Amino acid sequence: MKIGIIGAGNIGGNLTRRLTALGHDVSVANSRGPETLAALAEETGATAVRAEEAARGAEVVVVTVPLKAVPDLPDGLLDGAAENVAVIDTGNYYPQQRDGRIAGIEDEGLTESAWTARQIGHTVIKAFNGTYAQDILDRPRPAGDPDRMALPVAGDDEAAKRVVRDLIDQLGFDTVDAGTLADSWRQQPGTPVYGLREGVDGVTKALAEASPERPADFRG
Repeated sequence: MKIGIIGAGNIGGNLTRRLTALGHDVSVANSRGPETLAALAEETGATAVRAEEAARGAEVVVVTVPLKAVPDLPDGLLDGAAENVAVIDTGNYYPQQRDGRIAGIEDEGLTESAWTARQIGHTVIKAFNGTYAQDILDRPRPAGDPDRMALPVAGDDEAAKRVVRDLIDQLGFDTVDAGTLADSWRQQPGTPVYGLREGVDGVTKALAEASPERPADFRG
């Protein structure tokens, strides 16, 4: 597939490494310009581009930037993407540590990914937000392996969710359907599944045990 990755931090960089290794055509962008991604492009064979170019022709777009940076993404971010593009949001809201207070989340009660979807004007699939970046490189396992980790995946677009779940399976991880974007609070920071390194049963149990009340450490 043609995949655009917007954000080249730990998650974005390691997804670039794994997805190119699987044979996907990856374009990667950050906020500082393609020249700053020359080393990653050389290492992986990905194409370094400007953020406004990353989605062109892409069947999957990964948005993996700090939440506070989402409103600063270029207008028309998804212009030129494939008609049924699946957009993955890996983001988390850290009001005290990084992002400051976001009214849509605090006052309207939007989940983090629902807020991101509103900002970019396109629904998203929430995935990888509670995954340690190094695990993307170190912990893939073949299907059926008892040590295979599972990742929760939430979203409103069932077809896009299936594309994302299939891609995660290619990467060497199982998935658990965590419901809609309105349900995606179950995998936000401070919940039992966040950072969990377990299989399908453990992830399913952790999602069920989540509380809708945002922990104090993650309130602005």
